[in-house]
Formats: sequence, C-alpha cells, structure tokens
Amino acid sequence: MGMKKFPEDFVWGVATSAYQIEGAWNEDGKGPSIWDEFCHRGGKIAHDDTGDIACDHYHRYKEDVQIIKKLNCKAYRFSISWPRVLPEGRGKVNEKGLDFYKRLIDELHAHGIIPFVTLYHWDLPLALEKQGGWTKRFISDAFAEYAEIIAKALKDRVRHWMTLNEPLIIYGAGYFAGVHAPGYKSLFKSMKVIHNLLLSHAKAYHAIKAISPSSQVGIVNAQSPVVPETEKDKKAAALAESYTQRIFLDPFFKGAYPSLIEKKLRFLNRDIRDDDFDLMKNTCDFVGINNYTRMVVKKTLSPVPGFSIVQPKSYPLTAMGWEIYPEGIYRLCTWIKNEYGNPLVYITENGAAFDDVVNEKGEIVDTQRIEFLKSYLSNVHTAIQEGCNIKGYFVWSLMDNFEWAEGYTKRFGIIYVDYATQKRTIKHSGRWYASVCAQNGFE
Repeated sequence: MGMKKFPEDFVWGVATSAYQIEGAWNEDGKGPSIWDEFCHRGGKIAHDDTGDIACDHYHRYKEDVQIIKKLNCKAYRFSISWPRVLPEGRGKVNEKGLDFYKRLIDELHAHGIIPFVTLYHWDLPLALEKQGGWTKRFISDAFAEYAEIIAKALKDRVRHWMTLNEPLIIYGAGYFAGVHAPGYKSLFKSMKVIHNLLLSHAKAYHAIKAISPSSQVGIVNAQSPVVPETEKDKKAAALAESYTQRIFLDPFFKGAYPSLIEKKLRFLNRDIRDDDFDLMKNTCDFVGINNYTRMVVKKTLSPVPGFSIVQPKSYPLTAMGWEIYPEGIYRLCTWIKNEYGNPLVYITENGAAFDDVVNEKGEIVDTQRIEFLKSYLSNVHTAIQEGCNIKGYFVWSLMDNFEWAEGYTKRFGIIYVDYATQKRTIKHSGRWYASVCAQNGFE
C-alpha cells in the first residue's frame, strides 16, 4: 500500500483534561469543582471512584512531558482547571494555581512541544454552580472574565486556544441525562444551558482576541455522523443532527440556530436575544472535532428532542460499548467542509478504550487500539487528500485516566497507568503512534 504521508505542517499530538489527570483536588488553594462534589456524593461513579488523585499529574507533570517528547508529538492538548485558578469562579486569582500552568507550558516549550489549551473541560467552579451555573445567563460574563485572566497570563506562551470541550456532552449528560456533574435531568435546564454555552464561547473568543489578536481560538465539539435506523427515521435523524451537530456550529458560521429546531429552542428559553447571534457569528478560527463513533437514531413519540439513540448491531465495539466506525470521521470532515465553507479543523480527540492487559513481560500489547487508530487515521488522510482543511490530530488519550461516570474501569491511554504506584508504561499503541509522529505518516 505504501506510506500514507500527511502534510508537512501537520500537527501530531495527544490530549488530556485537568480533572481526569491532575489530582491535587484541594491543594495549593484550588477551589472545589462540580466534579469534586459529584464524585464525593457517592453512588454516581463506578466503584465510587474520584479524581482526587487521578494520575497525580499535578506533581508529575515533568515526567509526563518527557513521555510526550518520547512519543515524538509536536503538540499537547490539555485543559486548565477553572477553580484551580479562580477558586470562587470569579474575583481573586489563585496565583499558585496559575503558576502550575505556567510551569507546565514552560516545560512543554523547553521540549519543543506546542501547547493547545482548553479553557473548560467540564470542571465548573462549585461556587458558580451554587448560583445557577450554566443555566444562568451571568455565566457567560464569568467565563469571559476567566478567559481574559488566562489569556493575559499566558499570551506570550500560548497561540492555540479552545474555549469549551464538547458542549453537547455538557448539556446532554450533565443536564438532560443526569449521568455527569451536576447531575440534572431537566429538558428546560438543558435548553437554557445550550444558549449560555454558545454565548460563553463567543464572549471568551472576543476576550482572547482583544488580548492576543494573532491567536487561533476555536471550540471543541463532540461530532458524530448521524444515521437513521430505517427509512422511516429520516426526520428523526435530521432532528438529531440539528440538536447534536449543527447546534454548536450554525450560530458561529451562519449566525443563527439550525432552522429545524429554532422555534422549539426559543419557546423553551425566553432568555435568547437576537443580538446574541451577532456576537456569536464568525467566532471560530478553527473547529475541534472529537470523534469516536457514529450516531444511529430512531424516531420517538416525544416532540422534544424527537429521537432516541440506537445501539447498532453489526459492527465491533470498544470497551465503552461504542461502535467502531472509522469511515465516520471521513464523512464528518467532508460534511463540515461542504456545510461550513471548509473551515480549519483539528481532530482534537480520537481513540478507544479496550480491556488492556499487562503481560508477563510487563508489556501492554494493545493491537486492537493500533488497528483502531490506523483505520481512523486512514480516513483522515483520505479527507485531507480530498481537500478537507485538517491541520492536526490528537489521540485521546496520552494516558489512562479518570473516565467520568466509568471511573477508572475504562482505559483510553496509549500510556498505561498503574494507579496504585502511578507507574507509566508505554503501550504498543504508544510505540506505534511515536513512529507515526516521527515519520509524519504510516504504512
């Protein structure tokens, strides 16, 4: 087949998030987040696991940066913990918290690794949640203040910013299904959260650009191609596409909500103002795509949202029970190219959880993960060949970590973490990925 080569300036990286790896949940002045509270409630997470210690990255960041270097990665995507920097969510800055990120970024630069910084990866300061959090309009101003503080502090160190990670999951899992913090099951709350997330992104975008005009600022979306289960489910699929895919792109590229659901959204949220969309339009220098699988849907009797997600039966699954569907990433990138004028795209997360085993030699031979990554990357390569403006790819994840509701039962890393000792071991997939990064391609 020969070598699949990527463009010369293609960015190869790995990704993590603060709550999933840092630990040090109450050290050096950090305030509590909604995930601290959610995990400490008990009964919410597999085995009642918490992110209190996680991978102890807060104390081991130098070792972890060495590993990223060993993987030949050009870039590292990580998130800043809002309550580590602003314990109350607003107001007084915790300098020790901010200093951690300065040291981390300096360490990355010292090893020639580009920082890609996510401002929010789900760990809302608990103090803001107590005031209504994402359900209240004030949150967009609080988020913009936070973005401004971080941008001012790191403007000389950071050129690539992501405002929010997966707003779909924030509202869907946190406010509609209730399986993520803060654990609500409310259609009305979730509809309010959608608009406040969009507004927060837009205000943060403008705040960062005012401080660092040459920076790239984007959003990271959980994106999946939407497929109807049968011919009868086409309308449901169109609704699902609007609620899960278009909703966090249309306002930024078209200045409006998806037409199919705009009336419903306005009916369910009276806080929407027309000039909000003026603020939102043209606030994505790039789109971050997190893709793992596809979304198969069927119609339901309830008018909102009007669809339900179906488990497909024909494809192999990961340990998360997610269908392995590599052509989905090609379909997605092509759809975004055609629908939104071929914007600059980074694949900000792609990877898989499998039941990794340490063999008698102390090795983790995760052939399934290598095959997964290879098949998805082949589709990314095809999309680039066909003109999609994809500039980089980040494996999820650098290392095994706290997998939200699943606790530590699911492993996504290309580095194996023994949580009892915090020993890191490069899996076979990590070695494979290191060769991909070094060669800028694979066979």
